[in-house]
Amino acid sequence: MRNDPKRRGARYKARRRAVDILFEAEARDVDPVAVVEDRIELARLPEPPVAPVAPYSQEIVRGVAVELDRIDEAIERFLAETWTLERIPAVDRAILRVATWEILFNPEVPRKTAVVEGIELASEYSTDVAPPYINAVLDDVLSNADEILAAPEEVASEVASEDSPEAETS
Repeated sequence: MRNDPKRRGARYKARRRAVDILFEAEARDVDPVAVVEDRIELARLPEPPVAPVAPYSQEIVRGVAVELDRIDEAIERFLAETWTLERIPAVDRAILRVATWEILFNPEVPRKTAVVEGIELASEYSTDVAPPYINAVLDDVLSNADEILAAPEEVASEVASEDSPEAETS
């Protein structure tokens, strides 16, 4: 019974909490790391109004915040031509960001697992049309992950070679 949220594992629940935090941060136009820090402090109160934030939820949110530009570029690259990241529902953006971070930046999670979990989060949180297009975007991110990760290194090495003394003499 995979669709029963009570039977889901700790990592799935951590992903779900990370999606909640990213969604809230965007809705409030605040830094998602600040939301995590706020939740951590609130959970320490004698009668906490919020549940503690699992370490893996914290890792995801911090990771997404650090790599947000690269994550968003990867997602945007594989959206349908008529869509932009800003046009898709905020919950879908949060789900795509969590799954893309796991695919690209968390070697502890099998990349295919990140795709499957992203689709399941979309099935739980979003509209009926979200899972297929989230699946398509994440499959493209997965198929191109090594290229996406290599891209900044290629740009950095090109810039370095242009700045070298040899480049100036040519």
